[in-house]
Amino acid sequence: MRLLYHLPLSPYARKVRLVLAEKRLPFELRLEKTWERRSEYLDLNPAGTVPTLIEDNGLVIPDSGVICEYLDEAYPDSGLMGRTLAERVEVRRLTAWFDGKFAAEVTQNLLGEKFMRRLTGRGNPDPAAIRTGYVALRYHMEYVGWLAETRKWLAGGTLSLADFAAAAHLSSLDFIGDVDWALSPAAKEWYARVKSRPGFRGLLTDRVPGVTPPAHYADLDF
Repeated sequence: MRLLYHLPLSPYARKVRLVLAEKRLPFELRLEKTWERRSEYLDLNPAGTVPTLIEDNGLVIPDSGVICEYLDEAYPDSGLMGRTLAERVEVRRLTAWFDGKFAAEVTQNLLGEKFMRRLTGRGNPDPAAIRTGYVALRYHMEYVGWLAETRKWLAGGTLSLADFAAAAHLSSLDFIGDVDWALSPAAKEWYARVKSRPGFRGLLTDRVPGVTPPAHYADLDF
C-alpha cells in the first residue's frame, strides 16, 4: 500500500492528499511528529519535514512539490499541471505563491504561532506575528477573490495543483477558525467548489485533539 507520512494540519501534506484523492490513488496515512526527529524518518527524508510518500514499489519521495510533480508525471490521468506551456507556468507560479509567499506571511504567522508552537512545546504565541498574519490574510484573500472572479479556476480554465495548494493552506487555517470568508465572496464560492470534490472529504473529517473546528468547516454547502 502507498504510504504518506503527514501531520493533519500540514498544508503541504494536505495538498498531496488532495492530489492523491483526485487521481483516485489509494494510500495509507501515517502520523509523523516531525519535532521528535526520529532517526528512522530522517533516513527517509533528511529534511525531517512532512509529507514523505513511499510508493508501492518502495520509491521514497520527499517534499510536497516533488511528490505532486511526480504524481502528475507517473499518473497522467486527471492531469493537474496544465496542458500548454503557458498553463503549466501559471500553475507553477501560483503553487509557489501559496506554498512560499502565503505560507510565510499567513500560515506561519497564524497556524504556526497559534497551533504549532503549542504542539511542539516552543512556548507562547507571538502576538505581533499573529497580527501580521491577519493583515496579510486580508490582501491574500483579495488576490484569491480576484483570481476566482476572472477565471474558472485559480490558474485558468481547469482545476489544477494551484487550486489544491491554495485550498490546503486555507483549509488548515479554516480548521482553527482563522479565515474570515466575508472578506471575499468570490474566494468563498471558489473554496466551496473545491471542498465539494470527493477527494476533499478526508480532510473534512480530520480532527485534532484540543481543537474544535467551526461548524462550517465540514459543511459542503458552506
